[in-house]
Amino acid sequence: MSSQNDGIIVILSSPSGAGKTTLVNLLSKKKNFNISVSHTTRKPRSNEINGKDYFFVNKAVFEDLIKNNKFLEYAKVFNNFYGTSKKPVIDLLSLGKNVIFDIDWQGTRQIKSQNIQYKIITFFVLPPSKQVLFERLSNRDMKDKLIASERMKDFYKDVKHWIDYDFVVINDDLNECYNEISQLIDLFLNNKKQINYNKKKISDHIKKLVN
Repeated sequence: MSSQNDGIIVILSSPSGAGKTTLVNLLSKKKNFNISVSHTTRKPRSNEINGKDYFFVNKAVFEDLIKNNKFLEYAKVFNNFYGTSKKPVIDLLSLGKNVIFDIDWQGTRQIKSQNIQYKIITFFVLPPSKQVLFERLSNRDMKDKLIASERMKDFYKDVKHWIDYDFVVINDDLNECYNEISQLIDLFLNNKKQINYNKKKISDHIKKLVN
């Protein structure tokens, strides 16, 4: 059983381009949460730093970590592997540090299925519209619009998993979205059993996104 002095796990997931990484960085900065830095086999983007954004490794190293049961979770996303090292996360939680994750629905499912002793709160981040999502993807450090189009195809697969999360938020205005997540985390930390949450609004928004 976890104690009141243990940290909590906060998970943010989203379709690619919905803004979860920016939100994770804001939560880390403003609430002093520790970001779980994942290993990945993908190549770094131009603005990414090894050891800060990700631990960039080759496939052989990643497979060795899997073999030695070093990951709390791992998944294959867009032909690349991503995984969270177990020991650093558990060490932080046991010291009372809250740890925030920027992972997809596959990783979230794995962590939840392990029945680990620490409290977990999960968020699924949605874009305000498909058009905004496509613009965000197109503005990334990408070669062409084709990659953004491929990401949009996966959007329809990813968005189905919103129902598995504690809360779903719409990232239309970054500050408003941050404040909503921050308030929900505070209520969770204060052991509020019933948290007001407009599920119908989210359900209606999902319908607009997928139609």
